[in-house]
Amino acid sequence: METEELVRRVRSGDPALGLRAVGALHRLAEQIEAVSVALAREQGWTWEQIGDALGMSRQSVHARYGK
Repeated sequence: METEELVRRVRSGDPALGLRAVGALHRLAEQIEAVSVALAREQGWTWEQIGDALGMSRQSVHARYGK
């Protein structure tokens, strides 16, 4: 879903459209997070550094992405 389409849905006043847009944004954020964590690890970042950047504990980040 394109950004303009997401904005249109949120502004439509239709909760069903808005909620679907929120779901799409969540999925996009998760994809960006996963790619960014992988890149940080490739560049030598520690789990603690990544956790700090995401506002999470190092244990939580490692449990989610350490596999």
